[in-house]
Amino acid sequence: MARSVALAIDLGASGGRVVSGAFDGHLLELEEIHRFENAPVAMGGQLVWDLVRLWQEIVQGLRAAAGRHGSQVATVGVDTWGVDFSFLGADDVLLANPVCYRDARTRGMLAAAERIVPRAEIFAATGLQFMEINSLYQLLSMQEQRSSVLAAADRMLMIPDIMHWLLSGVRSNERTNASTSQCFDPQRGTWAFDLLDRFALPRHIFGPIVEPGTVLGPLRPELAVETGLSGVRVVVPGTHDTASAVAAVPASEPPSDRPDWCYVSLGTWALVGAELSRPLVTPACLERNFTNEAGIGGTTRLLKNICGLWLVQQCRASWQRSGKEWTWEQLTALAAEAPPLVTLVDPNHPSLVAPHDMPEAIRSLARETGQPVPETTAAVVRTALESVAAAVRRTVEELDSLLGRRLGRIHVVGGGVKNGMLCQSIADACQRPVIAGPVEATAIGNLLVQQLASGGTVDLRSVREVVRNSFEITRYEPRDHALWNARLAQRA
Repeated sequence: MARSVALAIDLGASGGRVVSGAFDGHLLELEEIHRFENAPVAMGGQLVWDLVRLWQEIVQGLRAAAGRHGSQVATVGVDTWGVDFSFLGADDVLLANPVCYRDARTRGMLAAAERIVPRAEIFAATGLQFMEINSLYQLLSMQEQRSSVLAAADRMLMIPDIMHWLLSGVRSNERTNASTSQCFDPQRGTWAFDLLDRFALPRHIFGPIVEPGTVLGPLRPELAVETGLSGVRVVVPGTHDTASAVAAVPASEPPSDRPDWCYVSLGTWALVGAELSRPLVTPACLERNFTNEAGIGGTTRLLKNICGLWLVQQCRASWQRSGKEWTWEQLTALAAEAPPLVTLVDPNHPSLVAPHDMPEAIRSLARETGQPVPETTAAVVRTALESVAAAVRRTVEELDSLLGRRLGRIHVVGGGVKNGMLCQSIADACQRPVIAGPVEATAIGNLLVQQLASGGTVDLRSVREVVRNSFEITRYEPRDHALWNARLAQRA
């Protein structure tokens, strides 16, 4: 079978990539074509995404892909983070740069929203965890400020929807990213119009929902000429990056209400969840602040977002500022030599969100909680990694409780797979096998949805079979049961 090439445009809050996937019907082969940085920009009193520069980088990546793969390129699709958006006017013109979720405009808006609609009723309508950055609170802040952009808006597009419109000229609202907005009803699979009406938000800005695997059409003619990619179709993947990553979990079981496995999409943050065949919108989920986000193939991702490798990343940045150039491998090797389970901190503690000096913030939190203070580099890194593993254990046990069964294994995907010590610590802490890989889960999920979708539908079993055939997977068996149980019992 001749190889077909798809292109994944994978945008994150700190950088983006154009990745090619060559597929022969059995194996998928990845190649990074173009990489670029991304960061919000302070402009006109707001923190916005530099959409023009991002688009320039994407076009550069598409040109490079044409030079590398030529007429083999068949499709392209985009995945990004969630919650952020902008608007098209009635004349199909983009009205403003998207505002970054870190902008201060949503401060206080969650509380303001709950004065209009009680928290329990918002959750019943959307099944989503409460974060002030959610699209709902961004929209309400615009409404409160009597935004001229909102007044002129004809259609709201999430970030990947904007990119797909730029690629194809077609407006779309893809399901997985729409589900991060807290404007989406996961049980009906459409916008939560009854809730939106109570907030007096305009219905007309919310367009029809499209599913992953939907073909939007060819590239805009002028873009095809500019990039050299003639005959390429724009295919919508799971446009939320975690949805694409979970699609690349190499599990063999079909989605169900009572799965036997859970996942950790592990990078800067750790998204810990289970894949269900339908949403779980219950008082217990609200109490534990779990979220129901749409997955690929009609699935639901019941998950919680906790801190991942952020602590170690920020420690490394602090040490670099003081002239210590540790590599990731060196830091992990040092940590392995430190005594285990001496100090555990809450990686989601407010003091660790954005400190200038992360090592000192970890030490301060250890002092406040009456634990031994990690003085050395090795001790600090071991504390950070084991604290993340302990947080994953707590979250997995919450999932057990919500689902009424003990989940048998944990699939870890994403960049954190490269940290074998953390993967082993998760297995030890949770006392369950960890199946680690693939590393490039988001790009893989994006690419395989493009290549295997048929008639706008995706068979996850086929996607995951290719993942198992194509990529290295490492298994970590649990050990040190008694040590972890004894240590965590001290914190109970």
